[in-house]
Amino acid sequence: MSPWPNPAQTVSLNYLPMRIFAVVPAAFVAFATLSVALTAAELPTWAFPVAPPNPPRAPAAPGTPPPARSPAAPVDETPKHVPNASVSLTNQQLKAHGPAVPDWHPEEHPAMPAIVNQGREPAVWACAFCHLPTGAGRPENASIAGLPVAYIKQQVLAFKNGDRPGAEPKRGPQNNMILIGKAATEDEAEAAAEYFAALKPQTFMKVVEAEMVPKTFVAGSILAKAPGGGMEPIGNRIIEVPVELDRFELRDSRTPYEVYVPVGSLKRGSELVATGGGKTQQCTICHGPALKGLGDVPRLAGRSPSYLMRQLYDVQNGTRTGASTALMKIVVANLTNDDMLALSAYISSLEP
Repeated sequence: MSPWPNPAQTVSLNYLPMRIFAVVPAAFVAFATLSVALTAAELPTWAFPVAPPNPPRAPAAPGTPPPARSPAAPVDETPKHVPNASVSLTNQQLKAHGPAVPDWHPEEHPAMPAIVNQGREPAVWACAFCHLPTGAGRPENASIAGLPVAYIKQQVLAFKNGDRPGAEPKRGPQNNMILIGKAATEDEAEAAAEYFAALKPQTFMKVVEAEMVPKTFVAGSILAKAPGGGMEPIGNRIIEVPVELDRFELRDSRTPYEVYVPVGSLKRGSELVATGGGKTQQCTICHGPALKGLGDVPRLAGRSPSYLMRQLYDVQNGTRTGASTALMKIVVANLTNDDMLALSAYISSLEP
């Protein structure tokens, strides 16, 4: 029997655990039958950061000789360190296609299978390079520690089948996962899913309400504090930034994050989770009483608010589809961007 979901299940609800439907009240079933006209909300660019392209070079004047090549810089092999780590790593060991992924805290997890630790050239990156050896993930991707094996495999298949293109076509992490999903074998997906599902989820975010937030810039595919400092109004945004950008770039799985959310959004998010606010159903019906998952339905608690917002927006606007999102499409149909922001803010503040 294939370890992946049957492809036929990607177009039905049969793959979702039956016990979910056992707890769905009749009101939800009636709600699910409503035909809702959707209008595409404005893209929340704070959740989909993309670095601006490099400015084009001015053309050289006719007859100008080409610039002399600079000598190659010497390779920096100075050992790097992060707080409370039992190892030191060099720049060569921190590369995406090095012999193994950067692993600052090997005592925190079991031995990684080859696909997680090394990947497979040329198309399949090591899973732990982006999602980290502990599965903690980063704001530009997903925390996958402790997620169900079947759910992880289904998402790899969703990227492969074109069900998760994302609302921002220039986002590198999304495009990389599409390529990896297309190239990964069933055995590789199985090995990665079993490894990450066995890990305990962690969070290193501090979520606070604020009217003023640090000015930011796009660093790769995340927001980071502007080098010049300064503050600005938060507006209708969540600002999620690493406390130490250097530590983030060294891919330390314990990198702490500051998460600033609009004043009042935590209470609003809590109400939407608990009651639906007259717009949707309680999140706990499918995701469990503490939003820590139920059956093959994933955990939400303690995940990056940028990630959560992207998924809600993508499901609502049809840039995330497939079996696992069929019910979610109905659930998010009437939510505004502000509603989804409040949900993301509150859910990210919970213990995973």
